[in-house]
Amino acid sequence: MTALRTSTRRHTALPKAQTLIEALPWLTRHHGRTVVIKFGGNAMVDDELKAAFAQDVVFLRHAGLRPVVVHGGGPQISAQLDRLGLESEFRAGLRVTTRETMDVVRMVLAGQVQRELVGLLNRHGPFAVGMTGEDAHTLTATKRLAEIDGEPVDLGRVGDIVGVDAGAVEALLEDGRIPVVSSIARSSDDEHVYNINADTAAAALAAALGAETLMVLTDVEGLYADWPHSDDVVSRLTASELEKLLPDLASGMVPKMEGCLHAVRNGVHTARVLDGRVQHSILLEIFTDEGIGTMVVPDPPAPTPEEAAS
Repeated sequence: MTALRTSTRRHTALPKAQTLIEALPWLTRHHGRTVVIKFGGNAMVDDELKAAFAQDVVFLRHAGLRPVVVHGGGPQISAQLDRLGLESEFRAGLRVTTRETMDVVRMVLAGQVQRELVGLLNRHGPFAVGMTGEDAHTLTATKRLAEIDGEPVDLGRVGDIVGVDAGAVEALLEDGRIPVVSSIARSSDDEHVYNINADTAAAALAAALGAETLMVLTDVEGLYADWPHSDDVVSRLTASELEKLLPDLASGMVPKMEGCLHAVRNGVHTARVLDGRVQHSILLEIFTDEGIGTMVVPDPPAPTPEEAAS
């Protein structure tokens, strides 16, 4: 009877071994590489998804990768503004941020969302360290004007990143830590603090770090080929192919795909948009043959004169 039970356990354990072996080439490929992950969507508000996300990020760290987490906090900011009787207004897909709203944004991102995420990660070990783009002048920004019907529109304290100093993040990575970065930045003269779209911040930081991959978690399966007429997801496209699609994308998807485009055109090897509603979507994307979501890759290099002539 004992021998039978042992044989059964071996049989049921075999698929686990096969899964680990499937991950081996991906573990080898990504070992020591930096992965920047934009944390957002339902993954930020669902307790089970938050716990699974933290497990994935710590798994990456133990597997020899160097994960960096960049987060916003749209739902939490809107909820706090509502509690305070302040209006949430969006124009061109971006939050209009008054001085009063910026105080709330800063408080929620650095004091609530970041602290919860750091706590979830640190349940698995003393890894996560929270910071904002203000710290050590990591992110520098200038005022961003939206364009609506061809006219510039002032969004208040909404910024565009004009500089990244990744030294503090790099130092944390070298120390074996997991940086958790809130998407806030200061102006170059230190006069203003700006609300930065988290997709944009993650892309800029990924480029500055020379990351292997930028991963953007969202609430859809990826980039749809012909939305709303079809729910087929584009699995892979080049930077030039993406650039042609940008003008026709839904406003909520534009910052994500613009971030992917910026990343792969500035040294990041791949950028991926993943469905954050799927538990362990990060591990499925990095460590399996199938992958999920949409991957953006740089354009192939132009042929040399010799190659063109042949």
